[in-house]
Amino acid sequence: MRQRVITAVVALALFIPIIYVGGIAIEVTAAVLAVVAVYELFRMKELNIVSFEGIISAVGAVLLVLPKERWFFFLPANVDTFSLFYLTVLLLLGAAVVSKNMYTIDEAGFPVLVSLYAGMGFRDFVSARGESLIILFFGLLIVWATDIGAYMVGRQYGKNKLWPEISPNKTVEGALGGIISAVVVAAVYVLIFQGKQDFGHSLPLVLIFTVIFSIVGQFGDLVESAVKRHFGVKDSGNILPGHGGILDRFDSLLFVFPIMHLFGIF
Repeated sequence: MRQRVITAVVALALFIPIIYVGGIAIEVTAAVLAVVAVYELFRMKELNIVSFEGIISAVGAVLLVLPKERWFFFLPANVDTFSLFYLTVLLLLGAAVVSKNMYTIDEAGFPVLVSLYAGMGFRDFVSARGESLIILFFGLLIVWATDIGAYMVGRQYGKNKLWPEISPNKTVEGALGGIISAVVVAAVYVLIFQGKQDFGHSLPLVLIFTVIFSIVGQFGDLVESAVKRHFGVKDSGNILPGHGGILDRFDSLLFVFPIMHLFGIF
């Protein structure tokens, strides 16, 4: 427990200033985190990231994270970074030809999916900061409030298992506690910053969206649990002592921010 607290404090001490500064700092940080996430998924599947498909997958994630305006300004106006990402897909598919079918389309599917999962999640994290610091913290607070509420309520009142085949410790009561916690935090946050930030929707609609974001965040956590259970590992990595890997800490975020973007919050 002490190790978890120390790691959390150190991580926040490093992370908060980067979030506040934004710009290149958060873009580079997000790109590095995306590469680490790719590494952790390759590691769970017992694949070496220092390989053709590993490097291509990591590059694909970075291409998705970094904004065109700053990093790929030399591209034609009608070309976006998805076009660059698609080149990595073509390279992976082309490997079947070069290897004389020793490398197949089935094998190419994993690195493509991995780079999309990590790249798009951290891409929208960066996009939210590009919109405003207020919007970024709105998303983070929903994730944090959901986690804390689910843990506290589940620990105190949890009786009915939510999805025991995937995550035996999660309960229905905890999930509902997480949603309620997120809605309360979101309501207070929006009321405080409503005059400074246009959330794009009325307060009641934002709170309805918050329920959806909280559910999506918890589902993202379950997805990560399902992946780990499939590969037979306890944690996605050990980069954060007491907390596991990057995916263990960012699994909800990788689902929530893309859905926030889809709903027009940023």
